[in-house]
Amino acid sequence: MEMVDDKNRLIRVRSQRKGCTFQRQCLHAKAKLKDSWRRPRGLTSKQRRQYKAKGAQPQAGYNAPLAVRYMHPSGYYEVLAYTPADLEGVEPEFEAVRIAGSVGMKKRAVIQQKAMEAGIKVLNAKDLTPAAAEADAGEEEEAKADE
Repeated sequence: MEMVDDKNRLIRVRSQRKGCTFQRQCLHAKAKLKDSWRRPRGLTSKQRRQYKAKGAQPQAGYNAPLAVRYMHPSGYYEVLAYTPADLEGVEPEFEAVRIAGSVGMKKRAVIQQKAMEAGIKVLNAKDLTPAAAEADAGEEEEAKADE
């Protein structure tokens, strides 16, 4: 019980912590530079020498707590599933499934059904009942009629 409470607390701490946005050197001065971090390599670079006014650099202290690193905010580790066979090694107590975006509705329905039977949580589950499909079809027909 105490381990679960501690894990929930650490997940909450991780999500409340405001992430640091690391700015590329001279980003404010040159419009052509993209806002993607590049390590300062210049011999006299103030940012490389870690002057406070020149911006922070990524380093070990900015990580999430080790106990909750790589975890979904729900407290599960994510497993990406493309096929129903990907559900075989999943442990329902620790892992949850995220169905890949490239998976179609038919295969998604099969994956969701197998996950429900195995007691596995699906992080991006969709409502696949026939009533939902009819409602979607009705909305499409109304959109066509409006045009």
